[in-house]
Amino acid sequence: MQLLSAHRILSGLLATVVLATTAPACARGNCLGDINGDNTVDAADLAALLIEWGNGAAKSSADLNADGTVNAADLSAMLVAWGPCVNTPPWATLLEALPDPAVVADSGHRAAITATGLPWRVRDTATGVEMVLIPPGTFNMGCSIYNGGNCSSNQNPRHAVTITNAFYIGRYEIKQSEWTARMGSNPSNFQSSIDAANHPVEMVSWDGIQGFLASTGFRLPSEAEWEYAYRAGTDTSYHAAPGYPAGFEGPEPLDLIAWFVDNAGENGGPTWGTKRVGLKAANGFGVHDMSGNVWEWVNDWYGASYYSSSPATNPPGPASGDRRVVRGGSWVTPSQLLTASIRDNAYPDLTNINLGFRVVRNP
Repeated sequence: MQLLSAHRILSGLLATVVLATTAPACARGNCLGDINGDNTVDAADLAALLIEWGNGAAKSSADLNADGTVNAADLSAMLVAWGPCVNTPPWATLLEALPDPAVVADSGHRAAITATGLPWRVRDTATGVEMVLIPPGTFNMGCSIYNGGNCSSNQNPRHAVTITNAFYIGRYEIKQSEWTARMGSNPSNFQSSIDAANHPVEMVSWDGIQGFLASTGFRLPSEAEWEYAYRAGTDTSYHAAPGYPAGFEGPEPLDLIAWFVDNAGENGGPTWGTKRVGLKAANGFGVHDMSGNVWEWVNDWYGASYYSSSPATNPPGPASGDRRVVRGGSWVTPSQLLTASIRDNAYPDLTNINLGFRVVRNP
């Protein structure tokens, strides 16, 4: 009796929503309970379920558990799924469906992430690598506008770039433990500290990384994907930091987000070398250590003048070359070389104690 009363009350309250519900009888959206296919389980779906209540004569999209009747079991399933649809990729374990406002502070970013229908934070099940979702979008690539173009020539011209597809990026640089578990040995120089397993792997070449990528399903980010993920909506030289939500220009707050020569480069001293990932503040997408700790290989061949001819959508980098791009600076890098737009390069067989990588994966 209580259920029937609730049915009558909700039917009346949602009459206008019911009239607006036009999904076909057997339609099914992107997740259980999304009857009208709008990527959200909400009042419109509830109204559609109530209209079909008790229907057992024909297959109904509101029969969520497919037992032949629209009843309390279907209502219960819908309430459990209430809210935005989230479809976890088959390779991933869900950690957080929706972006944490304390980390992804910008409401527009949170809306863009949610609109993809993909969870914000996941763990790659096979490797344990933690990843966050980067939604599609457009940004200004190259020298910060606040520098007035006062950057090295390979960072100019500043140009708009659109990334059309969402992708997952490693929340941290690949750690020594993650590399060793997959590859069987650890090439890193900095293995002696008590938490070395959680330091970024280094002494890995672009060529040497390819075996790790092939065995895991990961890939390296394109240079454009890397900078888009770094900037996270900022247009400044350095990404956002506590107290600097729009990013910052001068190097003074850099200690908040980066391990670099001023706080980790004392030659032979106690601070010398890489540091445990994630100790510094994340950027506006929830990604750590994109400035400093280790330089990060990206997929692109290096072209000093590539920005003059780079396509505006999903630029892949030059078709050929002899060196690959590295980004982000390292623990031994001065502050002016840790900006969003700084570009360096190295031969793909090079290994170095300040050179590692971060992975991405398609949903």
